[in-house]
Amino acid sequence: MRTITLRRVVVTGLGAITPVGHTAANTWESLIQGRSGIAGITQFDANEDWGVRFAGEVRNFDPSSFLDVREQRRIDRFAIFALGAAHEAVRDCGIDFQTGDPYRHGVAIGSGIGGIGTIETGVRGMVTSGNRKINPFTVPRLMVNAGTGQVSIRFNLRGSNIATATACASGSHAIGSAFQIIQRGDADVMLAGGAEAAVTPLCIGAFASMKALSTRNEAPTLASRPFDKDRDGFVLSEGAAVIVLEELEHARKRGATIYAELLGYGCSGDAFHIAAPEEQGAGAFRSMQNALADAQVNATDVGYINAHGTSTPLGDAAEVNAVKRLFGSHAYELAMSSTKSVMGHALGAAGGVESIATIKALQTGTLPPTINLDQPDEGFDLNFVANTAQQRPLRIALNNSFGFGGHNTSLVFGSLRD
Repeated sequence: MRTITLRRVVVTGLGAITPVGHTAANTWESLIQGRSGIAGITQFDANEDWGVRFAGEVRNFDPSSFLDVREQRRIDRFAIFALGAAHEAVRDCGIDFQTGDPYRHGVAIGSGIGGIGTIETGVRGMVTSGNRKINPFTVPRLMVNAGTGQVSIRFNLRGSNIATATACASGSHAIGSAFQIIQRGDADVMLAGGAEAAVTPLCIGAFASMKALSTRNEAPTLASRPFDKDRDGFVLSEGAAVIVLEELEHARKRGATIYAELLGYGCSGDAFHIAAPEEQGAGAFRSMQNALADAQVNATDVGYINAHGTSTPLGDAAEVNAVKRLFGSHAYELAMSSTKSVMGHALGAAGGVESIATIKALQTGTLPPTINLDQPDEGFDLNFVANTAQQRPLRIALNNSFGFGGHNTSLVFGSLRD
């Protein structure tokens, strides 16, 4: 029987492209300043006939530094974001992936919807011009695994190459899977995170039809308001985030900058409803509980939670209930905020972006605020870091991501311990 000694895993690189910044550093600065990235939609004509006319778009992004014009035409927007975030993370970590054993280097990037823009464009073209005009790059563009495939090719990553598609938990599932791959010795380095580009007519229209989106068309920067009594739905956004996970001794030997240690990963399934959480947050409770057990830390060790906090009435309540149940009286000692209030909900990319926010909070002792929190809902009596960043030294922090289909993930990050 094979005996496995689990190895320690650290974070040595960060990369992000979001509605509030084209780098991890710029994104973090916007998050702690509470600068909203929500505005009117520009990617299609969201005129007065649309019930929802705003989103969190990545604006003025130029991928020409890593993709020529020909390549850009062959890759969907979500995979372009994945490549851009990966490029930044690779530069940041300082590894030359063209050297060393490529079979010890891997990639895991999740996406909830993948190349939905390519699908919509293809269907419109087929309806107007027939099937003979279908772009031959349609399938390689629309695949949910296109992001991981492109990153693998670009950086010669020949080890584990996986894509997760678990709605809004996709990015965190990818990070958790990469963590476990390194832990058990099947890789030394993994690029992990999420990417999404779902600000499209079908996605905006479909989520609006579900009554899932905020309809504050006249005040879009105020629309994403997690935990607030007047919240009326989430704000759809887009982007990508990739972190570099590395085995601790591998990182130490090359003198890497270590941002944090990934200590634990937990997940669960609601088995309740395809789009709504169980009212008391049973699945969220279990994923957090599993993550803390995996990390071998006590609930009282946690100083900060980067909440899933989408700004939906049911989702926010379920998460708050779960936190109160798991942490007991300590729930009133820790801080909990939702960075979706600033940049909206990037679906499969959210877990990656919010992992970076959690890591930076650990590194800097600065907790990003939940903006637009003017009047907490009834029973929402925790420290949600309302409207202004707070300073607090941290050792342990938790990141939650929950998705349609009943997918729940929690990641535990900590300051590096000897």
